[in-house]
Amino acid sequence: MIRTRIFLGLFAAALAVFFVLIAIFSKSFWLWISVSSLCLGFAIGTLLKLFPLKVHSLGAAHETDSAGSGGIGFLPELLEATVNEMREGLLVIDAEMRVVASNRAASNLFSNVDDSINTRRLTELTRNPAIYDAFLDAVRGIERAGVKVETYGPSRRVFDLRVVPVRTRNGQGAVGVFFDVTRLERLEIVRQEFLSNVSHELRTPLTSIMALSETLEAGAIDDPHNNRRFLSIIQKNAARMQRLIDDILELSAIEAGNVKVEPENVPLRLLVEDVIGSLSAATAGRRVTVQNQVTPEIQVFADPHRLVQMLTNLIDNAVKFNREGGSVVITYDHQDRDRITVADTGEGIPSHHLDRLFERFYRVDRARSRELGGTGLGLAIVKHLAKAHGGEVTVESHFGEGTQFTIELPRPVENPKPTTSAVAASA
Repeated sequence: MIRTRIFLGLFAAALAVFFVLIAIFSKSFWLWISVSSLCLGFAIGTLLKLFPLKVHSLGAAHETDSAGSGGIGFLPELLEATVNEMREGLLVIDAEMRVVASNRAASNLFSNVDDSINTRRLTELTRNPAIYDAFLDAVRGIERAGVKVETYGPSRRVFDLRVVPVRTRNGQGAVGVFFDVTRLERLEIVRQEFLSNVSHELRTPLTSIMALSETLEAGAIDDPHNNRRFLSIIQKNAARMQRLIDDILELSAIEAGNVKVEPENVPLRLLVEDVIGSLSAATAGRRVTVQNQVTPEIQVFADPHRLVQMLTNLIDNAVKFNREGGSVVITYDHQDRDRITVADTGEGIPSHHLDRLFERFYRVDRARSRELGGTGLGLAIVKHLAKAHGGEVTVESHFGEGTQFTIELPRPVENPKPTTSAVAASA
């Protein structure tokens, strides 16, 4: 088609030249002017006719090249890859409540389906009324947001579902997006439990302080038999509140990564002796024997201040929850890591408590722990300090036989540098 029009253009130009030559040789001025004007107009018209055709052909050629190179064909693949890599589940249904499109995250939500969920009805995928009602309302033209959906597969998961109406080829449909809020809900539960536990732990000593101070103010301060006893109880509860606040601040700083751990080679036996000496009053009061079986040449790579803090918590607990006249033994072992073990001869811990033992404010015997002055945060602090060192703390216990806690610390590396703990809060 293009070649035909070019040929016609050349033919018109040749014809125009022919008429111009006739006009020149005819020696007629007006005839020469008329024929020249006609030929000029004809040539301009021909050029204007051919120019748009040329531009259009370039555009068509460009589109052809793009299609040939895979540019247009790449877009659906890019969209499919993007949708499938989304963490949010995406589900599209038609007016018959049948799935017409979905992504990988949405398929993983329905653990009872082995193959593709596309073309299936929503009732085949789930019996959850919250999901079905949300999509049904969207098909009817009502947008639904903030729908809480819970699934119970290998583990419990919580989703925030939003469904909006959409027009499809077969009529009204709906698009639903499942946002996974399992971690957010778990953190919210931890936050609520933390506030509840802190409030409870502070309320008990604070109530005692207020009651006794009011009693003293009402006249008991002049009672020589009780005034000093009341003041001693007030001081004891105030010290308990102080320890609790100190532990909360310490734990918050560790979890926020604001505690700098500066490991160095530490003589372990001398450090354990210092901890035992600081707890001598408690051990004498319960007639508990503490044995340091670490040999003098042993050194571990740790922050000395933080290691003292960990050992103090573990040895103090071993003394408090031991039997009268029992014993506590501190030993050292090394495999791929340095292992410091604190074992007691107490009553032991039931196995169902072991998984939660390092949680904040978790106590096996709340009444006894509170009576002995524990805050419920010591083991949580030990766990996070061990992680800050790149290690961990474990527990083994047999009910009626005793308990042993083990701190595992990594071996030193060449040219060690100070590290900063970046341990996240765990439930």
